[in-house]
Amino acid sequence: MVYSNRISLRRLCRLSFLVSRHNRHYSNLSYNPREQEWRSVVGLEIHAQIQSESKLFSGASTKYAGSTNTQVSIFDAAIPGTLPVLNRHIVEAGIRTAAALGCKLSQMSKFDRKHYFYADLPAGYQITQQRHPLARNGKVKYLVYNTDNWNKYSWKTASIIQLQLEQDSGKSLHDADQNRSLIDLNRAGVGLMEIVTAPDFTDGEEASSFVRELVLMLRRLETCSGRMEEGALRVDANISVHRPGEPLGVRTEVKNLNSVKSVGRAIDYEIKRQIGELESGREIVNETRSFDAQSGQTIAMRDKEKLQDYRFMPEPNLLPVFLYDSKSVPMGVDPANVIITDHLLQGLPSSPSKSYERIHDDHKISIRNCVILVNEDGLLKIFDEIVERRDAKALINFLIADFLGVAHARDINLLQCPVPFRHIAEVFDMKTNRYISNDNVTQVLELMFDFPNKTPGEIVKEKELENIQDLEVLQAECEKTLLKHPNVVQRWKVGQQKEKKGRQDPMLKLVNTTMTALNNRANPLVLISIFEKLLSKK
Repeated sequence: MVYSNRISLRRLCRLSFLVSRHNRHYSNLSYNPREQEWRSVVGLEIHAQIQSESKLFSGASTKYAGSTNTQVSIFDAAIPGTLPVLNRHIVEAGIRTAAALGCKLSQMSKFDRKHYFYADLPAGYQITQQRHPLARNGKVKYLVYNTDNWNKYSWKTASIIQLQLEQDSGKSLHDADQNRSLIDLNRAGVGLMEIVTAPDFTDGEEASSFVRELVLMLRRLETCSGRMEEGALRVDANISVHRPGEPLGVRTEVKNLNSVKSVGRAIDYEIKRQIGELESGREIVNETRSFDAQSGQTIAMRDKEKLQDYRFMPEPNLLPVFLYDSKSVPMGVDPANVIITDHLLQGLPSSPSKSYERIHDDHKISIRNCVILVNEDGLLKIFDEIVERRDAKALINFLIADFLGVAHARDINLLQCPVPFRHIAEVFDMKTNRYISNDNVTQVLELMFDFPNKTPGEIVKEKELENIQDLEVLQAECEKTLLKHPNVVQRWKVGQQKEKKGRQDPMLKLVNTTMTALNNRANPLVLISIFEKLLSKK
């Protein structure tokens, strides 16, 4: 097998695309609200499925993509006489998430019944925490950046109104061929966190940046997978426009946005649509809309002119949830019947925004590389473990261009990286000290994943990948190259190398040919020095 640094470079390009795809500016959906004339206001409601092996009120499995209607308890199916049993793990996950988002935890929260009819809601009501949520009043700092101009970035802060627990509904499966709809209740009863923000966003870029920050935070907490493509996190956006100094406009709600990219596109399109409607003399209808990712447009679903009466009532089969720290538990209260928060609030991970700031300030790393380092699960941990006494900028470039390329090619989850971190550091040191060539770095990394118990030093010795240090051997090979390529030598003589670029450069041709003959076991800079001396004598 032939190994080349070109593999890593391609992986780097791919990574840059993956990082940027969630925040790309879509010119066809861009709008110019002429800031003197229009203001846009956006608020989000985010539903995040809590990572748990069982549902919020039953012991049914929450495994993704299970066979239809195989993960349904009799409670999930709303069989009369069945009662909910609150899942303590889900409540604890909600507490950790709320604390990480800067929310104030409610000492007492209660569950309500929210009545409405959907075919995939068999009980005819949803159990939620509308009036007495688990937490309120949070603050989240997030980074807004533009991948077309990495120097153009800013810090924003969004307020969290409340975080509440509730159960998910089932899923309708529409069979167009048979003109019917079927119901899958596997998802019914899965525990959700509904995170409601204040209307603190002005466009799709800000909103999608916030969602991206939230997804990273939930993954760090391990309270939600954040896999929007699997429905683990869904976003509803409330959008309105108005002229400065006038009351807020009529808002529309775009439901079930299932990717960070769609959040930005849908909001920007809807702002543009509302401005167009108002400037044409028409009115905005208070309605629910969906987003068609293929056309990039929002589509009307149903109007909301009439306020729906959900007939909220206290859930009679669930007691209130009480939170205490270990010092404030009342006398006589059984700890099994309350939540003690001390251990839940210990060791909360830092937010992604704090990681960006820390890396940028401590190591003077570009925002672009900070984003890649933080967004790639597990990569920041590797960097932090091995950066001491090493050049941080060079290390990040190595991790992104070399190490991450090999890991992606093998679909390695870096959170369970099989290679000891000290081995990764050793390969970086070998590259830095030019003990191995850049071309052989990829091969060493590949073999390191194949044999994680072997040190890079052992691999290099076994495969004879170390650079040749004997100058006489290197010069002899350079002389052979010159003899085999007289036309290249001639080009050098007539000075054409100054006019040729890239692969046509004579020196590049000579070095690459010699590197291939030496199985990439040479320092290219040393070869250039040798060739310059040899050519000057011709």
